[in-house]
Amino acid sequence: MKRTIITVVGKDTIGIIAKVCTYLAENGINILDISQTIVQGYFNMMMIVDTSTTSKPFGDMADEMMALGEKTGVQIKCQKEEIFDKMHRI
Repeated sequence: MKRTIITVVGKDTIGIIAKVCTYLAENGINILDISQTIVQGYFNMMMIVDTSTTSKPFGDMADEMMALGEKTGVQIKCQKEEIFDKMHRI
């Protein structure tokens, strides 16, 4: 399994989760875990997804997710799990 961490941050608007999940479903990417909060009008979501079933290269997916974020008015970042783990080690 290839796991990717996706973070979404920005002003809360209608349809953020729907747009992100639609993109993932259309590209055969399964959501393994998801957490989202809204604090004083700011949206924050973290997802762990399985990218082993998509034919899309990681770089293309990350670029497309970033573009989706720009179009939606939020910031979307994708990181491979192994890099995320190494960056956040104590």
